[in-house]
Amino acid sequence: MMSELVLCFLFFLSCSHLVLSSSFYFSNYSTKLCAHGQTIALLQLKQSFSIDNSSSWRRYTLGCTTSYPKTDYWKEGSDCCSWDGVTCDLVTGHVIELNLSCSRLFGTIHPNSALFLFPHLQKLDLAFNNFNGSPVSVGFVRFSSLTHLNLSDSEFSDLISLEISHLSNLVSLDLSWNDGAEFTLHGFNSLVQNLTKLQKFHLGGIFISSVFPNSLLNWSSLISLDLSECGLHGRFPDNDIHLPKLELLYLSGNEGLSGNFPRFSENNSIMELDFSGTNFNGDLPASMGNLNSLQTLHLFGFQFSGSIPSSISNLKSLQILDLSNCGFSGSMPAWLENLTQITSLSFYRNQFTGEIPNVFNNLRNLISLDLSTNNFRGQIPPSIGNLTHLYGLYFFDNQLEGVIPSSVNGFSSLSYVDLSYNLLNGTIPSWLYILPSLVELDLSHNKFTGRIDEFQFHSLENIHLSMNEFQGLIPSSIFELVNLTSFSLSSNNLSGISETSNFEKLRNLTYLYLSNNMLSFTIFGNSNSMLPNIEWLDLSNNNISGICRWNMGKDTLKHLNLSYNSISGFEMFPWKSMQILDLHSNMLSFTIFDDSNSMLPNIEWLDLSNNNISGICTWNMGKHTLKHLNLSYNSISGFEMFPWKSMQILDLHSNLLQGSLPTPPNSTLFFSISHNKLSGEISLLICKVSSMKILDMSRNNLSGMLPHCLGNFSKDLSVLNLGRNQFHGTIPQTFLKGNSIKTLDFNSNQLEGRVPRSLIICKELEVLDLGNNKINDMFPHWLETLPELEVLILRSNRFHGHLGLSKTKSPFMSLRIIDFAHNDFEGDLPEMYLRSLKAMMNIDEGNMTSEKVMREIRHVHICKGFKDWEFCDVFSQYCRHPRVLGFCDSPSRHNTLIFPSCTLSFQEWWKYSLIRGCRHNWPNHVKTSHAFYNNIISLCLYS
Repeated sequence: MMSELVLCFLFFLSCSHLVLSSSFYFSNYSTKLCAHGQTIALLQLKQSFSIDNSSSWRRYTLGCTTSYPKTDYWKEGSDCCSWDGVTCDLVTGHVIELNLSCSRLFGTIHPNSALFLFPHLQKLDLAFNNFNGSPVSVGFVRFSSLTHLNLSDSEFSDLISLEISHLSNLVSLDLSWNDGAEFTLHGFNSLVQNLTKLQKFHLGGIFISSVFPNSLLNWSSLISLDLSECGLHGRFPDNDIHLPKLELLYLSGNEGLSGNFPRFSENNSIMELDFSGTNFNGDLPASMGNLNSLQTLHLFGFQFSGSIPSSISNLKSLQILDLSNCGFSGSMPAWLENLTQITSLSFYRNQFTGEIPNVFNNLRNLISLDLSTNNFRGQIPPSIGNLTHLYGLYFFDNQLEGVIPSSVNGFSSLSYVDLSYNLLNGTIPSWLYILPSLVELDLSHNKFTGRIDEFQFHSLENIHLSMNEFQGLIPSSIFELVNLTSFSLSSNNLSGISETSNFEKLRNLTYLYLSNNMLSFTIFGNSNSMLPNIEWLDLSNNNISGICRWNMGKDTLKHLNLSYNSISGFEMFPWKSMQILDLHSNMLSFTIFDDSNSMLPNIEWLDLSNNNISGICTWNMGKHTLKHLNLSYNSISGFEMFPWKSMQILDLHSNLLQGSLPTPPNSTLFFSISHNKLSGEISLLICKVSSMKILDMSRNNLSGMLPHCLGNFSKDLSVLNLGRNQFHGTIPQTFLKGNSIKTLDFNSNQLEGRVPRSLIICKELEVLDLGNNKINDMFPHWLETLPELEVLILRSNRFHGHLGLSKTKSPFMSLRIIDFAHNDFEGDLPEMYLRSLKAMMNIDEGNMTSEKVMREIRHVHICKGFKDWEFCDVFSQYCRHPRVLGFCDSPSRHNTLIFPSCTLSFQEWWKYSLIRGCRHNWPNHVKTSHAFYNNIISLCLYS
């Protein structure tokens, strides 16, 4: 008997594969199994990391069932083989497994780390930690016996060591979702060639930039393959997949990977497929029906057409079906009711039409249902009410109408409801107010009416009811929702007075939108303790009046919109984090802006337009941060300086500014100072604002000569408006090659000389207005090649001579408005120009009504002292809808512009109901009639 016991004991010792872990360790074992050197190495490893107990660790532990700092329980003096996450060989005491996943570790793994002092490791799991950009270095190659390596979601980065491919015993490799890590093409190919024993191969999110390696489809042992978002490109192999053990295949997020849906043999074990975000297309093959074990199918973005293939109805084990953004059209299939195991169904962003079929009685396991962004019509099917396990319901962005079903069975787990952007009406059904788990409710952009009732549970975090027709008061229960972070009731018919103290309990509220209602608020008293986390607040277009003394959100508020109210002033601007402040269209009446350097230290966007602000501005608020300032439509008389270093948009038009033209900051992109009373010359300093895109100085009393640099000081300049001033001299003659100019307006000045020939390089020019000056030149026929020119105003200048013949096949191909009246042109009006005005031919004759015409037309001016005046069929054929066609002349000018001779029939006169002009007799050959006068607005001749 004793000999048998000895033999058994010796056999027990010889079994080197037996291990001792914390779950198998005998507390009465008298001798420590762990070698002293290993204990020291593990403690060094512990000391090399810190424990991240802040809220940020949650980002790294989303894949963890539990997360806690395992190394906190590693204590000197105890056997390291009993420590949490450590497993030892029972005979040798070598550490052979190390599982520190989900341990909240933070720090860097250096090449000399104590981690690499365990050469007998067989399994290493460091997933879901933060190793702060550590490389997957050559040190890992020391684990020559390693069979399992998991470094996923742990903030590794840089190139992954080529030597990883030498770990030839690996059966499981997971390096996924280390966004900064990547393989060289050679490194990846070596991995595929050498690690042919792999059963689990996960590299999701690791940049590879390779074609899909065909040899992977020969790994008969492969069970799980994840190459999502790896930069794969080229075509996926078309041959059938014969991998009988393969259960998971993820290729999502490889936008450059194309091909057809793979064909699988009958002998397959596929449970999960994800080809979302690839460039796969074509039809689903008949072999789809062979996937008897398939539970998850993600095909987001797969380019299908037509209806959903019925072969999917055979997938009886299917639990998750995502066919979002696949281009499906037609009706939603009724056979969906056969997928009785389905828990998540998404047809988001397709082109389905018709009604949603009433198929949900058999889909009792549904947890998430997303039919958003389609063209569904009709009512919400009543069988929705039987989905008792439903967690998320998303029907937004359709054309659903009618009322929300009033009868439901439970919905105790329903947390997210989004029915926004539909045509639903009626009142909110009572069951939506009593859902115990409801977190988000979005019914915005519908036609709901009535009052909003009281919510019975405090689980709500987001409520969006804007753009409806709700009436009455804000329900008092809203102010008891202590978890509320976002609340929107904008654009309804709500009224009543709200006490600011009502918001006292909403300490988590971040976004509050109550604009476009008829709400009134009591005078904003001391409210420093209210809404301590508010960031966005929109109360615009309500009935708020008086002086604002509000300081809620003093340290957090970033966006405040109080526009379109009757606020007369502010006691202070206390907000330290404010970036966007919109107070336009109130009754603010600051007489002077006092020194304000310390106010709104982070302000970037400020709109005080359309108020009663007057005086000289000495304001330097936002000196280093302000980018957008609108002070238009006030009564400001001047600025002491422009102190803003980062200004981009500066709008000062329609004020009472006097004196010299101020120069905007060099960073300015948009500068409008029109409709003021500025005088004097333009300073050359304006040409240092080299990023300017829009410059409008029109309607002032500016004078002097234009700086020559105005045509070439900014390659980004799109609009230059200097009209309605008193400038003299010549137009700047030089424009930059490759410029961006679209609009040039010099109208109503005293400019002389010639039209700048360099305008020919302004290829994006759309509007050129030189009217009402003293320009002395021939007709600028060389402008006819500008491809985008739509408006050409030359009227009331000193242009002269013959219009000449065009040398271009299609001159002025985009022109819609032309006016060269009140000049000294003579000779024939070139028929080529009339035939080329094709941009004016945009009326559908069969659909033309006088109302449509009048909506389109501005004016057409055809009048002058003609010697021989006749219209021809050129107009009837080519000028059916001119926006503005003016080639008219003043009675005081003696000119001879002659139209080509021809006769226009009565039936075609109606097309020129767009013509408006002067005063005189009709041509003799035009016989008037009642129908003629009904269609002609007015047409006349100067004599």
